[in-house]
Amino acid sequence: MESKKFLLQEKDIPTAWYNIVADMENKPLPPLDPATRQPLNPEALYPLLAEKLVQQEINMTDQWIEIPDEVRNLYKQWRPTPLVRANGLEKALDTPAHIYFKNESVSPVGSHKLNSALAQAYYCKQDGLTNITTETGAGQWGAAMAYAARAFGLELAVYMVKISYEQKPYRRSIMQTFGAQVIASPSMSTKAGRKILTENPTYMGSLGTAISEAVELALQTPNCKYVLGSVLNHVMLHQTVIGLEAEKQMEMAGEYPDVIVACFGGGSNFSGISFPFLRHNIKDGKTARIIAAEPSSCPKLTRGIFQYDFGDEVGYTPFIPMYTLGHTFAPPHIHAGGLRYHGAGSIVSQLKKDNLIEATDIKQLDAFKAAVLFANTESIIPAPESSHAIAAVIKEAEQAKIEGKQKTILFNLSGHGLIDMAAYDSYFAGDLLNYEMTDADLAKSIDTLEQII
Repeated sequence: MESKKFLLQEKDIPTAWYNIVADMENKPLPPLDPATRQPLNPEALYPLLAEKLVQQEINMTDQWIEIPDEVRNLYKQWRPTPLVRANGLEKALDTPAHIYFKNESVSPVGSHKLNSALAQAYYCKQDGLTNITTETGAGQWGAAMAYAARAFGLELAVYMVKISYEQKPYRRSIMQTFGAQVIASPSMSTKAGRKILTENPTYMGSLGTAISEAVELALQTPNCKYVLGSVLNHVMLHQTVIGLEAEKQMEMAGEYPDVIVACFGGGSNFSGISFPFLRHNIKDGKTARIIAAEPSSCPKLTRGIFQYDFGDEVGYTPFIPMYTLGHTFAPPHIHAGGLRYHGAGSIVSQLKKDNLIEATDIKQLDAFKAAVLFANTESIIPAPESSHAIAAVIKEAEQAKIEGKQKTILFNLSGHGLIDMAAYDSYFAGDLLNYEMTDADLAKSIDTLEQII
C-alpha cells in the first residue's frame, strides 16, 4: 500500500517563526548568573552568542518573529517538507489509528537541524563574525552547522562527542566536506577537555562535555561566537517551521492530530513539531496530547528533577531551569547520540512542569525494532533518534487497537539513518543492549546539584 503524501508549495513556507513563550501563562524561569545567583543580564551573553539570537532568547512578548529573507530563501532548497500518511505502518499494526509523519529527513544534510543552523549562521554573519564553534552528539547538528557555515562564509570548529566520533565516522566526513574542523570531545585542546581527561582518561564524552569545550574555544577566539543545536529558546523558535507547515498539511488531509510525538534530547525537533499545535491547546481549547519520547538510558523528563543546572558539564554556561539528571551525568553509549543529554530546555521543562506535555521513555532495542518495522513499511531507514518517536507511536497505535478507537497520530521523522548503518549492523548482530538508570545511579547524579529552586 503506497503511503499518501501531502505537499505544500514554496509560497507556503512560513514567513515567521512562532514564539510559544508569548502565549504561556507561566513563563520559563530566567537563567541565573552562576556567580551571583541573580537573573542573568542579557548583555552578559553577547560575548558568547550573536546579539540577535540573545534578543530572541529573552523575547517573551512577540508571538511571531519574522524569518529573514536570506534564511527563508535558503529554506526553499528543501522546504516545505512532505507530510506522509503512513498507510503501510498502519496496515502492519492492524490499528484503527491514522498515522502521519512530517519527513524532515529530506533536507540537504538529512535532518531537521538545518532549520536553526541557517538562522544562527545568518545572525553570526550579520554580527560581522568570521568564526563560530559548536558541539554535536550524533553529528546531525554538526553536519547542518557545517553546511550553514559554508553558506555564509564562516569558519566552524565542531566538538563531536567522542563515542559518536568513533561510531559515526561518515557524519564527521560530511562536516569535513563542508570545510569544518572536527575534534573528538573530550580533547586536549581546551582546559575543560584536559580537566575531564585527567580525571577520567577513558571517558567517551557527552554533549555536556562537548558544549564546555565549544564555549571555551568561542570565548578565547577573536571574532568568534558559539552556536548550538538544541536546549535554548531561540533554537526551539527556529524549528517551529516544522509544525507550522504540518498545520496546513493536516488541514489538507482533513484531520487534526489527537496525539503528537517526537523524540527528545534537548528539545529542538520536539518543539518544532509540537509548539504550533500546542498553542491551540493553550489558546483555543484543543486537547491534543503532546508526547516527548526519550531514551530510558537518559530519562530527564521521566525521572529527572526540576532544578537550576548548568547546560554543560564543566559549568561555563549560566544556570538554566530544567528537568535534569545533573550536569555531571555520564550517559551510556547508546547509538542515539543526539539524545544523550542530561537536561531539557527551559521552555519544555516549564511546559512539562505545568502538565501541558507528557514524556515516555523508550529502550534502545525497542527503538531499533520499531525502526526496522518502519523501514519495511514506509521505505525510509530512520535515524536512531527518530526511532524513539516511532516506538512511542507504535505504543499509541496498539493502544488504539485495544480500545477500538480511531485516533490521529502525528510524529516528526527528524532524520534519516543512512549514515547510521553501523548501529543497525550491531542491532542485527545482537550486540546492542538496553541501558536503564538504577535508582542509585540517579540519586548519585542528582545529589551533586546545588539546590536553587
